[in-house]
Amino acid sequence: MVNHRRLASPSSDLRSFLVLACVVLLSVLSASGCKSHSHTSDSRLQKIDQMLNTQLPPGTPMSRVDHFLKSRGYIVEDSPDKDSLVAVVRHVDTDTLQPATARVTFHFDSNRNLISYELQSAPDAPLHP
Repeated sequence: MVNHRRLASPSSDLRSFLVLACVVLLSVLSASGCKSHSHTSDSRLQKIDQMLNTQLPPGTPMSRVDHFLKSRGYIVEDSPDKDSLVAVVRHVDTDTLQPATARVTFHFDSNRNLISYELQSAPDAPLHP
């Protein structure tokens, strides 16, 4: 009886390596694509953060940020310097009907374009009609 051992051909080894490499690459891309751009760890402020991330991406001019805030009735406070804007943003979560209020500091570059922002929890004041 002749025992034939089937040897893997170089092309099947290469094919296996490429399949494995594709799986690893897709895993890495999926993980980075799902990476959060969160500016807060406070779960109550995450809806505000998501709204700001969507509506005011980096590079947004200061005038547009100011208009966005004022047109929604958010209070714009005096800022510590000319390259920042501070606002009190209030949002009611439509799922839980719970209000959340954040003091948001927007930071701008020398061309007055948005670089980033920071959120801090602020006291929830009663709603005014």
